[in-house]
Order: sequence, then C-alpha cells, then structure tokens
Amino acid sequence: MNYWFLNPDFAHGPAATLFAGLEQVFSLEGEPITHDLISRVLRVSVDGRRYYVKRYTGSGKGKSAVRRWFGLRRWFGLQRVRAEWQNLQAFRAWGIPTATLVAYGLERRLGRFTRGALITEEIRDTLNLAEMAHAGDPRLRDRQWLAQVLRQVATITRTLHDAGFAHNDLKWRNLLVDGAAVPTVYLIDCPSGGFYRGAVLGYRIIKDLACLDKLAKTQLSRSQRLRFYLDYAQQQRLTATDRQRIRRIVGFFAGRD
Repeated sequence: MNYWFLNPDFAHGPAATLFAGLEQVFSLEGEPITHDLISRVLRVSVDGRRYYVKRYTGSGKGKSAVRRWFGLRRWFGLQRVRAEWQNLQAFRAWGIPTATLVAYGLERRLGRFTRGALITEEIRDTLNLAEMAHAGDPRLRDRQWLAQVLRQVATITRTLHDAGFAHNDLKWRNLLVDGAAVPTVYLIDCPSGGFYRGAVLGYRIIKDLACLDKLAKTQLSRSQRLRFYLDYAQQQRLTATDRQRIRRIVGFFAGRD
C-alpha cells in the first residue's frame, strides 16, 4: 500500500513532476547533505528554488542491534517520516516558524513499512546556530541581536513543552536564523519528537534544555544563559525548584561527551 501527499501549493509546475510520488522521489539525484543508518538527505534545485529530500528505508544497515530496533519499528508505531510530517504541521499550528512542507508519503508491503520520503522547501538566507558558532559569526557577539534570537528560542521551547511535546534533538543545528535586521528563528528537523506525560515529559524537557545548553555554554556568558532560562520559565528570578532543574540541565550530559 502506498500513500503520497503533495502540498496543493506545489501541485503545478516543475516541482509537481519532480515530487509526484515515491518512485520519482527515490530516483532523484542531488547534492548529498547527510545520512544515517535509515535515512539520506539530498538537496535538489528546480526552477530557481531548492528543496531538501529526506528518504527513509525500512532495512537499516549496520549493527545487528540497530537492525533489530528498526525491524520492530517497521511493524509497530509511527514511522519517522510520518512523525516528522505531523510534528512540522504541529509547529505551524502552534505559531512556530518552520520549513514549508512540500510532500511526504510512505510505502507498506504486507503491513510492513518499507520506505518513505519527506520534502521541505529550503528556508532562504538562513544559517543554523551551530554553523554560526563554529564559524565565529560576529552576530553572536552582538548583544542586542543575540537577545532577540535567544528570546525566540526560549519562546519556541516553552511552546513545545507547554503542549506536552519534547523535541528530543533540540540542538543549535536545528535552529535556523535569517539575515533580517530583526531576525526570525525557525525550528526544523524533528523526526523523533513526541508527546509525553508526567515524569517522562519532565525528563524529556530536561534533555531538550540540556541539548540547547550543550553549545550555549561555549558561546554565551553565564548571565546570558540565565536570562534564557528565565525567559523560558517566564519568571523574573530563580526559585529553589529552578535551581534544582538547572543543576539537572547542566549535569545531564556529564560523562557522556
């Protein structure tokens, strides 16, 4: 059984032909961007616009433990391609700037996931925060610019968590910033995010905040990190509970790096 959805805004023109279905998408050639055991990302250009094509397969190659994990995932649960599509739709519904979804779909055989794909349009004139940090971008030393960006990141993160949602890979590389005088932050790439409750949600929230802080601690001052947390918590000063949470955030990756 095949399922394929094409955004009606892209139903005409070259993109409609290029992304007409799974067969066409899996035959595409483009610039390789990244890959892992179960997915590959290409960048393709058509009619002056660029798109990111993420292709998933149901037969992970690598360590046997990974193959066993993905074998279970093929039979049960929501495939990552569908989860990412739904998560990006949720971001838009919550007012979080994100990439435009162009198409997605998946293929099943005898009820088992075999392959899938998701296409997003490139957000033009943006860099991710990790790129900026590694390149020593001078904007990260502009206190006014940086304060605008960090407030948006805090608001995005709080919006996710207030909805009971954890990103699970909330790193600087998944936050894009455009070149406008008043910058806009975009949240992208969320195949493993999901909804949680209770103690599990609490743990996932700590993980999200720790992921953000992992690079922040090398780029931001202590006062900037504190200001980010207060903006996230929507508070003017720390409480005893906040201090306890911050200790958990700072120590989350201790011994794992």
